[in-house]
Amino acid sequence: MVTYVAIPFQAFALTHSSLVVGLISLAEFFPILFIAVIGGAFADAFDRRLMVRLTECGLAIVSAGLLVNAALPRPQLFVLFLAATLAAGLDALQRPSLDAVIPRVVAREQLAAAAALESLTGSLAHVLGPLVAGVLIATAGLPATFGVDVGTFALSLVTLSAMRAVPPPEGAQRPSLASVRDGLSFALHRTDLLGTYLVDVNAMLFGMPIALFPQIAQRLGGPAVLGLLYAATSFGGLIAASTSGWAARVRRQGRAIALAAAVWGVAIVGFGFAQTLWAALAALAVAGAADMVSGIFRQAVWNQTVPDAMRGRLAGVEMISYTSGPTLGNVEAGVVASLAGVQASIVSGGVLCVAGTVLLSATMRRFWRYTAQPPAEPASG
Repeated sequence: MVTYVAIPFQAFALTHSSLVVGLISLAEFFPILFIAVIGGAFADAFDRRLMVRLTECGLAIVSAGLLVNAALPRPQLFVLFLAATLAAGLDALQRPSLDAVIPRVVAREQLAAAAALESLTGSLAHVLGPLVAGVLIATAGLPATFGVDVGTFALSLVTLSAMRAVPPPEGAQRPSLASVRDGLSFALHRTDLLGTYLVDVNAMLFGMPIALFPQIAQRLGGPAVLGLLYAATSFGGLIAASTSGWAARVRRQGRAIALAAAVWGVAIVGFGFAQTLWAALAALAVAGAADMVSGIFRQAVWNQTVPDAMRGRLAGVEMISYTSGPTLGNVEAGVVASLAGVQASIVSGGVLCVAGTVLLSATMRRFWRYTAQPPAEPASG
């Protein structure tokens, strides 16, 4: 998350263009689109821990490259694009294996709680990372900021080494075009599952203003404010995750996802109209809480409906859904802002998010009506 803030900050500092910041997200989109399903096939065929460790080493090397570039007398913009592309590709290989581990170690009736716990830890990192980045950029500079990120990989690699092996399911298919096609076919023919993907893509595509944060922060106070903007949505998500015990009692999970996506859109509209820093942070916190609620139920639906033999491939499809929306949304926000202004970009995106959520819910009835099955009663005798 430190690098997630530092790259767009450096890109904006070099070019003074929110469009360029958005184009970095476009550079991330294509490797995710083409590699995530391959990463999913690998997750179903190989030891998932090994996949995570190898890709984690690759991500550490990418961060080291960013450190070297930032230390140059004249940092190069193309390095930011290259690093973003490589990191996205490595993440696309890693994430399916990481996501596919959870259902192997958690009972079915505890999947919603596990999703909430995972979201809680992720939100904590998403809150602290941008705050640390803002402080480091403002006080120590970009080379030190990227240096801190490189150092964190040492800890992650140690913890991954302590994790036990997670071999593929018995009789798992070897990676092939046919296995990838089977995973895509499964996802496309389950309307309830497809609805979770499309609602999230719609919300992020139209309601994702992150590419505009460096420009907004420049108006509101500089790098330290930038860290607050990035952290605000994650802070809202952290609050939602830490108070999410009620989620286990919600059975109409399709409706919960749709309603949360609509709240995200309304909050983004509020962010667009905010005139003060604190109003902007409050709106982003509400948006983050709504996104967290949606994420908890999306993950629960995925884990309840996907068989273990296809878990990795479907995790790849899921990754495309939850990353393509934000990456393309940043491009959309940057383009609209360059044509119509920052406020018009944010407000119109929030409105389209709500409208798209209503349309998808109305046309995908199986998704809207999706109801989680209660846990099976233990056998007697």
